[in-house]
Amino acid sequence: MADIKITIPEWEILKKKLRRKYNHLSDEDLAFEQGKEDELVSRLANRIKRTRDYVLFTLKKGLADLESNRV
Repeated sequence: MADIKITIPEWEILKKKLRRKYNHLSDEDLAFEQGKEDELVSRLANRIKRTRDYVLFTLKKGLADLESNRV
């Protein structure tokens, strides 16, 4: 189970950041339903060829500063 909670408004901002950093991600890769963070983390880890821990760290870092353009 992913130890992260993301709201839809947060995801809309975070998704743009991820798309800038990983421009090969598709809409399907970035599809998100609240409460299914675990599926999102697994899918992203697979697509960017990184560990789940790396993806969780990246998402949490992005959530910590939604105002910034950086992930």
